[in-house]
Amino acid sequence: MEEQQPVDYVASLKNIDYIVFLIYFVIVAGYGYWIYHRKKRQQTDSKDFFLAEGSLTWWAIGASLIASNISAEQFIGMSGSGFKMGLAIATYEWMAAATLIIVAVFFIPVYLKNKIYTMPQFLNERYNSTVAMIMAVFWLLLYIVVNLMSILYLGAIAISGISGLNIYFCILLLAIFSIVITLGGMKVIGFTDVIQVFFLVLGGLMATYIALNLVAEKSGQTGVLNGFSLLTSQAGDHFHMIFKRDNPNYMDLPGLTVLIGGMWITNLNYWGCNQYITQRALGADLKTARSGILFAAFLKLLMPVIVVLPGIAAYVLHQKGMFQTEMLDSKGILDVNKAYPSLLNLLPDGMKGVAFAALTAAIVASLAGKANSIGTIFTLDIYNKAFDKNASEKKLVNIGKLAVIISMFLAVVLSLLIGEKLMGEGKQGFQYIQEYTGFVSPGIFAMFLLGFFWKKTTSNAALFATIGGFALSVFFKFLPQFMDLSFLSGMGFAIPNAEGIYEIPFLDRMGFVFLISVLGMIIITKYENSKGIQPKGLEVDSSMFRTNTSFTVGAVLVCGILVALYTMFW
Repeated sequence: MEEQQPVDYVASLKNIDYIVFLIYFVIVAGYGYWIYHRKKRQQTDSKDFFLAEGSLTWWAIGASLIASNISAEQFIGMSGSGFKMGLAIATYEWMAAATLIIVAVFFIPVYLKNKIYTMPQFLNERYNSTVAMIMAVFWLLLYIVVNLMSILYLGAIAISGISGLNIYFCILLLAIFSIVITLGGMKVIGFTDVIQVFFLVLGGLMATYIALNLVAEKSGQTGVLNGFSLLTSQAGDHFHMIFKRDNPNYMDLPGLTVLIGGMWITNLNYWGCNQYITQRALGADLKTARSGILFAAFLKLLMPVIVVLPGIAAYVLHQKGMFQTEMLDSKGILDVNKAYPSLLNLLPDGMKGVAFAALTAAIVASLAGKANSIGTIFTLDIYNKAFDKNASEKKLVNIGKLAVIISMFLAVVLSLLIGEKLMGEGKQGFQYIQEYTGFVSPGIFAMFLLGFFWKKTTSNAALFATIGGFALSVFFKFLPQFMDLSFLSGMGFAIPNAEGIYEIPFLDRMGFVFLISVLGMIIITKYENSKGIQPKGLEVDSSMFRTNTSFTVGAVLVCGILVALYTMFW
């Protein structure tokens, strides 16, 4: 069949696109303003401002979890990884669905039973104030330097790629919009996230529909089903969930580690030990929180259709001669992060406005959620504990708002200064976020896990996991520069990089650090217990983990779908 010529486009929005986007903005801003003024107490009550205590319904909790999670790192970063490595990157989404079930059954009951509202508060009550303060600072740095900065930069790439606006101007616009939403408090964030999820799912499905149709048309066929069939045949190597050791992407997703190794640590830490995520459920009762989390698990199953398939479609279209210049960065290097924006520019007028609104919704919702968590941790766990223990509720709310503005300003500066260096030049933005978050997550998860379910765990053991876990992650990262790790290659735990140096895949690295952290905590705890140190454990009993029939049925359905998906695309 005669090859069609590449499609040229101009990154710009038409009047109808701006009208669609304006409608979205008015709906979100208007609804948020209405929610903000429904209860005046929100303006002066810190727990209501930061947690929306008792206000969020199960569907608002589930939608807010997804809206806060799905952002530029998925739409742009994960689509880019889909372009490069295929459906395997969907393991972050599908394994998250299983993780959410575990969090709902075992983690949330512990938090709610012990009236835990922030993660540092948990550490303070379970261990001591030193552990809590160290981790509060850790989390603030992580949220600003890795999360806020990366979402701003990747989001600006997408917005700039569609609208043609200057990328730095887009960074500023996203930051300002996010601050406006965040200053309304968690109640505004939670309920406006329902609208955000509607737009991001609608726009995402629309982009997938267009992409699959275009793949079909390029082969003289029509329809999304034919397009998907062509994807699986023309990019068969992009439809394997488990990589073999000779796969060039094994370093990012090392084989069975995604099922029985480090992927669990990544997900359990993110969904179960993360203020930014658990905050949505901590203000609700157990039944409502569990229902919301289960709803989020079902939405997670859908996400790869929205964010990964378009990346694979962009790969096939690129192989057919499209996007040859559109996906190049300023240095002429293929930038996989531009796969999704390149696809969106093929949408018809008006529809591009919907996609533009969907991307903006995803980015703003995620930025607002992270900024709110930063404000919560700084205000309740640092300022109120270390600087002003007698601060009034109104003052705490104002300090939280100030923390939001300052953190967003710092993220803007970082994204302008180092965003391109860290996530440009052909690098996968999604993998950047996962790897650098992974420097702290193994130790944190070890500390939380033993803190939950082993009452004898001591504060010094927790300190070892906190500081030692980070130090071990750094050690294993740079170990290949000083030691030949080829002896690990036979077990698949070391892979040669472009320079021929054997490195440990970061997911395996996380697994090693987690196991060493747990072992170290056990040894330290046993030693201190023998000296008579008996710390206070949390209130935990088996009855807390019982679930009602509807949740159990939903959880089994989610797990059944996951088994089917991994069986089909192994």
